[in-house]
Amino acid sequence: MKTKINKKNNNKKKKVKNEEKIFANGYCFKKIFIFFLIGCLLGTYYEEILYLIKTGHFQSRQGLIYGPFSPIYGIGVAIFVIFLGKHNDELTIFKTWLYSALIGGITEFMTSLIADKVFGVEFWNYKGMFLNIMGRTTIPFMIFWGLGGLVLMKVVYPFISKWLHKIPYKVGNIIYYIVFSFIMIDVILTYSALGLMALRNNGKEPYTFIGEFYDKVYDNDFLYEKFPIMKPNNDFK
Repeated sequence: MKTKINKKNNNKKKKVKNEEKIFANGYCFKKIFIFFLIGCLLGTYYEEILYLIKTGHFQSRQGLIYGPFSPIYGIGVAIFVIFLGKHNDELTIFKTWLYSALIGGITEFMTSLIADKVFGVEFWNYKGMFLNIMGRTTIPFMIFWGLGGLVLMKVVYPFISKWLHKIPYKVGNIIYYIVFSFIMIDVILTYSALGLMALRNNGKEPYTFIGEFYDKVYDNDFLYEKFPIMKPNNDFK
C-alpha cells in the first residue's frame, strides 16, 4: 500500500514540475506583460504607417524614450487580457466586443486625463470630432477598440498563448527578465522626465543632482523631438 501511495505522490510531483516548466503557462503575469509588449509595438507601427499613408511623411509615434513602444496600446491590450483572459472561453462575441469597447474607451480617456493633470501635456485632442467625450476619446473610436479587443481575445490570444507554451522554459525566462527590466527602466526614465518637465514649466528648480541631470539630458527640446505629437496643454483645464 505504501509503495502505491508513494508512486502516486511521485507521479503528482512530476506532473506539477512539468506544468511549472511550461513558459507563461495559463493566466499569469508573464503572459499579461508579453501581451502588453505586443500592444506597445503594434500600436506604434500602426500609427506610424497610418500617418505615412495619410501624409506621405514619417513621424515617430513611440511613447517611451527608448524603443518603438506605445504604452497606451500596451496598457489597453494588457487590460483586455487582465479582465477578459480568465473568462475568454465563456464570453460571447457580443459581450467580448462590448467589454473591449468600454475598456478601450476608459483607458484612452484616463490616459489623456493623467497626461493633462499630472504632466501638463496632451498627446491627442478629439474636440470637434463626432461623438467625442470631453475631447479625450470618441464613441466611434470605442467601437473600433471593441472590434480590436474582439479579434485580440478570440483569435490572437489563443494563438499566441499556444505559441508561448512552446518556448523552452529557461530561454523564455531569460528573455522575459531582460526585456521586462529594460521596459521598466524605460518607463521610469520616460515618466520621471515628463514629470520633471512639468516642474520646469512651472518654474521649479530641480531638488537633487538627479533632477539637474534630467534637465541637461532630457530637456524640453529633447522630449518634444522624441514625442512629436506631444504639445503643451492649452485646451484641457
